[in-house]
Amino acid sequence: MQHTQQLFLEALKAALKNEQVEWNNKLEAQEWMDLFRMAEVHQILPMIYEAVYRSPAAGQADPQILAPAKAQMVRTVIMQTQKTGEFEPLYRYLRESGICPLVVKGIVCRNIYPNPDYRISGDEDLLIRPEDFIYLDAGSLIYIELHKSLFPPESEAYGDLNRFFANVHEDAIDIRIDGTDIRTMGYTDHLFYLICHSFKHFLHSGFGIRQVCDIILFANEYGDAIDWEKVLRQCREIHADLFAAALFAIGEKYLTFDPEKAHYPKAWREISVDETDMLMDLLDSGIYGNANMSRKHSSNMTLDAVAADKNGKKAGNTVLKSLFPSAKKLEGRYPYLKKHPILLPIAWTDRILKYRKETVAGGDNAAADSVKIGNQRIELMKEYGIIKK
Repeated sequence: MQHTQQLFLEALKAALKNEQVEWNNKLEAQEWMDLFRMAEVHQILPMIYEAVYRSPAAGQADPQILAPAKAQMVRTVIMQTQKTGEFEPLYRYLRESGICPLVVKGIVCRNIYPNPDYRISGDEDLLIRPEDFIYLDAGSLIYIELHKSLFPPESEAYGDLNRFFANVHEDAIDIRIDGTDIRTMGYTDHLFYLICHSFKHFLHSGFGIRQVCDIILFANEYGDAIDWEKVLRQCREIHADLFAAALFAIGEKYLTFDPEKAHYPKAWREISVDETDMLMDLLDSGIYGNANMSRKHSSNMTLDAVAADKNGKKAGNTVLKSLFPSAKKLEGRYPYLKKHPILLPIAWTDRILKYRKETVAGGDNAAADSVKIGNQRIELMKEYGIIKK
């Protein structure tokens, strides 16, 4: 593990415990910059800064090194506080109007952090029934994502995950947050959803450490109400049991996951898994695998490999499949393929030209790097039993 990664995990663990790090040795300017850059990539800068700025090491640092991180942290927290302040009355209005969408992730996860507005949410996700319609103010600071399903049904790799959440509206519960009753999924469904959401992003290009924090804090908070056997059974059904066990292992070894507090049962503890490679991948990935464009483009290979495995096929030449996908896979980007699939070669050409343009323009975006990352991550999926070796 790199030194910066070790510092990063130490600071994050302290933040989750609402404590300060006890760093006495002086850090070089580059070490501070690398630490804060990593925190930005994982979108947890407020938590990291709060955990380190009063340490002896910070007292020895050049104030000009810490100043930009402090300014960014203050801006980010103020923005999140404003978003939360706008969301709560909006949600109360929806409930008073007879519309009761389920809130997933977002404010439900933030609420279990020591400093909720230090856990940043890019948006608030609302799950509505297919028959519901909601109009939201486009001028608001908050960004609302409305979902009629939790996962894109058309996805070959993970569209079938929706079957596990068919009854979430009927089994929903209320959680009171800052005086507002938030309707959300039951504890078991919500934990499994958090795992599935990380799993989905893992199949793309990665998911980052923040989602691990969400999962372990949720388990610590609501573990006694979670049907762990059901979660394990469903994880095994989607070949995500080793994946999930690795996340809890990371949480216990490096963060604040408490198996006793979470009522983590024997069946889970007996799963033999080495979390090291998973940890390295998620630290490299940044939030939702957005660390760089090469990694993001590698998702074409990993998703093709997963889809092939689900269809009982061995992953073939994923590079070719990534460059020349089927007309159905490209319909979203090229709508004309729905009526004229014969124009698929034109779409292929346009796609390759755009990719080459992005490769030339971006210093962190090279086709060779994408292939290398894609192949490495396919091997990682084999290691954790997601696809067959």
